[in-house]
Amino acid sequence: MSEQKHEWGTKVGVILAVAGSAVGLGNFLRFPGQVWQNGGGAFMIPYFAALLLLGIPIGWAEWTMGRYGGRKGFHSAPAIMGVIGKGPIFRYAGIVGVLIPLAVFFYYNIIESWCLGYTWKYFTGAFTLGEAADVRAQVGASVQHFQAFTGAEADGSLFTGNLFDTTTGFWLVTLAVNIYLLYRGLSGGIEKLCNYAMPAMGIIAIVVLVRVLTLGTPDPTHPDYSVGTGLGYMWNPDFAALGNAKTWLAAAGQIFFSLSVGFGVIINYASYMKRKSDVVLSGLTATATNEYFEVAMGGMIAIPAAYVFLGPMITEVPQGTFGLGFQTLPVVFAQMPLGNLFGGLFFLMLFLAAITSSLSMLQPTLAFIQEALGCARKTAVSVVVGVTLVGNLFILNYSKDAVAQDTIDFWVGTFMIFVLAAFQVIAFGWVFGIERGWKEAHEGARIRIPGFYRFIIKYVSPVYLLTVFVFFCKDNLATEWTKMQSNPAGRMAMGLVLATAAGLVVLTALGARRWRAQGLDVDGARPPDDELPPARTPSQPAGRRS
Repeated sequence: MSEQKHEWGTKVGVILAVAGSAVGLGNFLRFPGQVWQNGGGAFMIPYFAALLLLGIPIGWAEWTMGRYGGRKGFHSAPAIMGVIGKGPIFRYAGIVGVLIPLAVFFYYNIIESWCLGYTWKYFTGAFTLGEAADVRAQVGASVQHFQAFTGAEADGSLFTGNLFDTTTGFWLVTLAVNIYLLYRGLSGGIEKLCNYAMPAMGIIAIVVLVRVLTLGTPDPTHPDYSVGTGLGYMWNPDFAALGNAKTWLAAAGQIFFSLSVGFGVIINYASYMKRKSDVVLSGLTATATNEYFEVAMGGMIAIPAAYVFLGPMITEVPQGTFGLGFQTLPVVFAQMPLGNLFGGLFFLMLFLAAITSSLSMLQPTLAFIQEALGCARKTAVSVVVGVTLVGNLFILNYSKDAVAQDTIDFWVGTFMIFVLAAFQVIAFGWVFGIERGWKEAHEGARIRIPGFYRFIIKYVSPVYLLTVFVFFCKDNLATEWTKMQSNPAGRMAMGLVLATAAGLVVLTALGARRWRAQGLDVDGARPPDDELPPARTPSQPAGRRS
């Protein structure tokens, strides 16, 4: 398995890579939308509860399990979960840790190309809303532009006309960049990108934030259309929302979506760390970096900027992750001085956030294919590219109303994340053992996890997670199933997911046979050599000890 002996170049590199996988469109678009729709500042109470009781502890568990699996010689979620969970049940559950990032890449790479396309159009001055005379007309023009650019009006429309008038041309560019960086490997591709992209993203975010906070009151006839009012609109709590289960569900979902917990990326990335690498501090640092971009940047850019120019009309314009970013904010930039410059910077920031995330989605699948088939990295990359091409082309072709995209996003990018996170925290706390896991986590650690997190990881996190999951299914499952069944594109999207999962099951079975033939500890039946009791010295008698 020498082909798979990869390591991160620096300690900072792995932290930036994990943070890069977490910092994405959810930080700058999804988070402010969730706050706005779920009680403003009151949303932050269940948000931080989920962060402390789910995100951070499950994240530590993933970092620890990943590094432990790496010491066993494994780097894929099925293999690592089989070792941690001590058997085939957890090994096959670990397939979800490959399916999630792979299937999410099917559509996430398309969204990444939206960001690149909007960046190009703003910087070249090609993005205009026509001769729209008022805000409502501009909103209509922005929505129309988005639908035409993303192919939302009709299936197959993205394969007609000029490729760079729509998403398709920019998708070719983003796919080529992802493939090139994947070929370059961990330190030469993923780590190097994040070393440059993460600081650049931070600088751009600060520039855009400063511009938003200094907008003042552009319309003297509406003095209440100000940054201060916008921030108040965003953050003032509506405590009545705390009695709504939807607020708590949204907060937990945002934490999972944002931190990449239960996504299959952290467990893979941590497997390339050295034995004495600090997973406790690394996990906490990556989480803090993500929270900085999400709360300090994402929470203070989009909604306040929109409120300054739109005022109360903000309730009438498109909301949600894509409505806010790609349909509402272009109206804001159209009215802002130097709007093309700041619009270009904003979407460049989104593109950097998207590419650091999308690249991380391919590495777990790549590691799994190498491990299961014993092939070289370049061969595995070719297989990954072939599979992702099928997924990308499917989403591009069935683009009408984003039904195919939304189907995969719900069933894989939301539902299955809960499933994988539950398996991981149960495996760590109950099967691997909390005391053993605690000792493993602190191997080489510079700081110690507070002792009460033993109780949280073993009891609170599983109960909290399963409770949220039950209510999530109660509120969403029937509706989403009906929506998927009623649309041919939705049914085909589910078929694509199931076919991909079936292929991963076959590869896992082949991999397990191969690992056993190599004498590897597939089911965690024995500890690593450094955990075995010391061998008996030749002078020690072989009988019963006194």
